[in-house]
Amino acid sequence: MIGRREFIVGLGGAAAWPFTVRAQQPSMPVIGLLLSGVTVRPPPNVPRGFFQGLSEVGYVEGCNVTVEFREADQYDQLLALAADLVRQKVAVIVAMGANAARAAKAATTTMPIVFANGSDPIRVGIVPSLSQPGGNITGVTFFISELVAKRLQFLRELVPGAAVGTIGFLTNPANLLNQPKTSDVLAAAQSIEQQIRVLTASTVNEIDAAFAAAAEQNLAALIVDGDELFNRQRYQMAALAARYRIPSSYPTRVFADAGGLMSYGDNRFESLRHAGIYVGRILRGDKPSDLPVVQPTMLELVINMKTAKALGLTVPRMLLVAADKVIE
Repeated sequence: MIGRREFIVGLGGAAAWPFTVRAQQPSMPVIGLLLSGVTVRPPPNVPRGFFQGLSEVGYVEGCNVTVEFREADQYDQLLALAADLVRQKVAVIVAMGANAARAAKAATTTMPIVFANGSDPIRVGIVPSLSQPGGNITGVTFFISELVAKRLQFLRELVPGAAVGTIGFLTNPANLLNQPKTSDVLAAAQSIEQQIRVLTASTVNEIDAAFAAAAEQNLAALIVDGDELFNRQRYQMAALAARYRIPSSYPTRVFADAGGLMSYGDNRFESLRHAGIYVGRILRGDKPSDLPVVQPTMLELVINMKTAKALGLTVPRMLLVAADKVIE
């Protein structure tokens, strides 16, 4: 069942998400929300951000707009779900995740699409330009190129010996959109003469194996890529990092809230609030081609002090001062 203000996800596999059919006026617009491997029981700030932005433009779910949810893990399944939303003639497709955005774009060249994802939307072929996206698609990106370098910097400051040791980078090779991010990490590391070893995991069992390999190879620390699989398994990853005593950096706050050592990335509430605003503006008549892609303006560093203490790490005062949130 889908509540008005929260996602309740209890599914594995890839199928249309069950949703409650609500009585609605004939003129009530329908938003199709297409999700790519969403997290199980995502934190409440994720849906609240989107619905907050939507309400700021005058649309309240269940009152003058309704939302239908679709979720899948595989790109070909996303294509089918996107095509289904097009057949239903929803007013706007909201695509959460780069693969969902690509599926929605492949399904229609006329129906408005608003995306929200962490990949570079130009590099992965979603839009030709951030300032002038053109066509029927625009949205919000969580990506900025400087994030990788800053995550390396913060990890090197926090972990003694990381700068002269080897830092691991864990990514999911099954998601082809992650390949450019691996290149970014390697380039950022080379610029500061940091040794990097790429580890891969595409399944839950492979995540276990990747952390075991990191420990066996005596990696000084680990940077975890942004990926839908990793989002879903964030509690597993935090537990593995604790078991093997591997200081790890993550892309969003949900990992630090789950017990991860630190995270650095966009404020997801604000990013999704902007996505909700864009959907509302399109429902009021704005064209996606006239709305530039929104980039992060609020980045947050989160440090989990309980995890740091368990790892025997002393957090430098400068990092504590720089942190937007310290979890005690």
